[in-house]
Amino acid sequence: MSAEGRIVLLTTTHRVAPGLLSWPAWQALRAADAVLCRDPGHPQLPYVKEAGVAVEAGPLPDAAGLAGRCAGGRCVVVLAAADGEPALTDGLAALAGRGTPLPHLELLPGSYDLPGARLLDLVQVMDRIRLACPWASTRTHADLARYGLEEMYELIEAIEAGDRAELREELGDVLLQVVFHARIAEQDAEDPFGIDDVAGAIVAKLIHRHPHVFGDARAETAEDVKELWLRTKAAEKRRSSVTDGVPLGQPGLALAAKLAGRARAAGLSVPLPTGTADGGYGYRLLALAAEAEAAGIDPETALRAAARAYRTAIRSAETPAA
Repeated sequence: MSAEGRIVLLTTTHRVAPGLLSWPAWQALRAADAVLCRDPGHPQLPYVKEAGVAVEAGPLPDAAGLAGRCAGGRCVVVLAAADGEPALTDGLAALAGRGTPLPHLELLPGSYDLPGARLLDLVQVMDRIRLACPWASTRTHADLARYGLEEMYELIEAIEAGDRAELREELGDVLLQVVFHARIAEQDAEDPFGIDDVAGAIVAKLIHRHPHVFGDARAETAEDVKELWLRTKAAEKRRSSVTDGVPLGQPGLALAAKLAGRARAAGLSVPLPTGTADGGYGYRLLALAAEAEAAGIDPETALRAAARAYRTAIRSAETPAA
């Protein structure tokens, strides 16, 4: 170690359980001549103290004072608060700019965010908004229903437009709806559940419905997977009809294609109904939707693409010729 000593700025993340520090972090804490922490409520403090490491909790010395504590080759570890100690680092930078000899400064991450850790932030933010916002605190599942539908349509529009930035934003808006509903459900007096229950249920469902991934079942093609999914789902739900579980409130073309797909997947040969009500347009649209589904085309997507082309043509017709 140099005569100037060493300052170790030990950073941690609140998205990992306290006490789960890296081995280099524990080595630095145990070998330090002094461990300082500005935040007396730092979540790592109880675990560091339990490990037998003495910590001076309270206001930090200024940059010059901290450098002085490293005199004679001493090592001082600063357990950084959530903001990363900008006042300290700025002060050390100012001293260096004036040519003042400084201890070696080392930034040591003591814990890292795991993939998906920002979801914890979303849950915490939603918890606070639900408690403190006059509008959000009084919402019900029924109040939010229309927003969920709107967000899904906006997500579909972003996908069809190929706009990556918009796609990322709309995925976030859809995710917000899930977290918001789960937070409301957590406060239900009769049947409460939270976001962990929602996540746990979908994890169990995915594992159960993918026996070709998590079990011994075989599925060589995407069509095999679809048939396996439908069989597993039917056994799980104990449904008496292949049409059970098809939401009747979805858009008409999507509903028609879904019913036709269910019948085709079940090997049922069901003639399409015909009629003359309203000029027979509904039955003709039903036939077109079934035809598109059999060809592997989503009729809703196809119609929206055609409608966008029609909108472009209308706008062109509205523009005066040059």
